[in-house]
Amino acid sequence: MKALVVRGGWAGHSPVEATDSFLPFLRSSGFEVDVSDSLEAYDAGLGAYDLIVQCWSDGVLTDDQFACLDAAVRSGTGLAGWHGGLVDAFRHSREYMRLVGGQFVAHPGDVVDHRVDITSTHPVVAGLSGFSLRTEQYWVLTDGLNDVHATTTFAADPLWHAPLTVPAVWTRRWGAGRVFACTIGHFPADLALPPVRTLVERGLLWAARPAG
Repeated sequence: MKALVVRGGWAGHSPVEATDSFLPFLRSSGFEVDVSDSLEAYDAGLGAYDLIVQCWSDGVLTDDQFACLDAAVRSGTGLAGWHGGLVDAFRHSREYMRLVGGQFVAHPGDVVDHRVDITSTHPVVAGLSGFSLRTEQYWVLTDGLNDVHATTTFAADPLWHAPLTVPAVWTRRWGAGRVFACTIGHFPADLALPPVRTLVERGLLWAARPAG
């Protein structure tokens, strides 16, 4: 199996440190791993990979780069990522947002105490319980074709007159490919929390092209 890790963009999401923490796991899971610090990785040849792990906040994809990424996922290459590295990337591209199935909009209150609730029995979250953490709580816009496995709820305030629940972890199918998204992960320490670490590791494996 082959995995490509594409990392860069806004440095505040610690793309190198965050992705480095998962490289040993990928290798021990049987992946030959290539790492790119440039979006030129999306220029060609993505179909050779079984999994793309993307951690690139902001940034601009050329039309040709998106077409290469889109074609690879449609053909069975998995796409996975967390936080802004996946759902706050390439805002100019509506087609990219459609591929991923959601888009970050805001994190009201910046770093806040909040809870993540498990809402399915999917293999990514099976056996996990809801948990609390203090970090950015992502308000995202998503579509109804996602399979949602965890949510987070914003408290009512003068603007939101009732509590608002949004997806925190979802999967989706894109042609023959699989997409895994986790909105948690602003700080590397978030990704080290046992339940977060577990669900991201499982998400990477789930998204990868099935063997055979």
